[in-house]
Amino acid sequence: MAGSGFKISFGLMKKWIQDFTVIENITLNSEYFELIVSPSDPLPEVLPGQFAAIRVDHSPGTFLRRPISIYDTDYQKNTLSFLIQVVGEGTKKLSGLRKSDTLNLIYPLGNTFDTAGVRKPLLIGGGIGIAPLLFLGNHLKDKGLKPVFILGFRHAGLLVDLSPFRKYGEVYLTTDDGSAGERGLVLDHSILRRHKFDFDMIYTCGPEVMMKAVAEFALDRGIQSQVSLENTMACGFGACLCCVQKTRQGNKIVCTEGPVFNSRELVWQI
Repeated sequence: MAGSGFKISFGLMKKWIQDFTVIENITLNSEYFELIVSPSDPLPEVLPGQFAAIRVDHSPGTFLRRPISIYDTDYQKNTLSFLIQVVGEGTKKLSGLRKSDTLNLIYPLGNTFDTAGVRKPLLIGGGIGIAPLLFLGNHLKDKGLKPVFILGFRHAGLLVDLSPFRKYGEVYLTTDDGSAGERGLVLDHSILRRHKFDFDMIYTCGPEVMMKAVAEFALDRGIQSQVSLENTMACGFGACLCCVQKTRQGNKIVCTEGPVFNSRELVWQI
């Protein structure tokens, strides 16, 4: 590529190491911000569930790239969006990026959600785990489907703008303290009792205890479910083995064989 990046291969995977320009950095609340970036060349195909490994420059204590789920794509504008939570020095540094700053990514990493044959999807996200579900909702809408989202937050102060989700489907909200939406956890939402339960796939991402509960909920109802894991990652392409996940088929590497798994494969550690 002309000066901005180059393609690399990890086995059969073709990925880009590429410089992006920051188009916008939007503070959403005290913990979350949205980063919108664009490369100088057209984006390659990016699939829902995939992520980028973001280099954090000018941060002496941040040696490793940060794995961040792709929040959404806009091929007309040639942009990627990331929903990021400030949890440490690296993400704090990213939160301070300004328009026209440069950001280096390795992307797109990981596998994708399987949507083949799905007719009525339910998407359940908790906290920062809502991030990959927006892009998935975009993809499902392009397939002529109208997903249902149940999104959970600790309290109203951590809400993000939900209008992008509403472009793609119905949105229902819970908060732990009832300060927005319905009080309780995502599986407490009354839509799950009121709705004619004919969902044929549940997709989920969020805290592990939440995903395990969603997986059990799906299993009890004979519905398939897929989870996007958020294991700690260092390299993003399977070399360091720090994101290994125990499954019924043996250990798997989340950054290359995931992050999306059929929930029935997993051996949960909680």
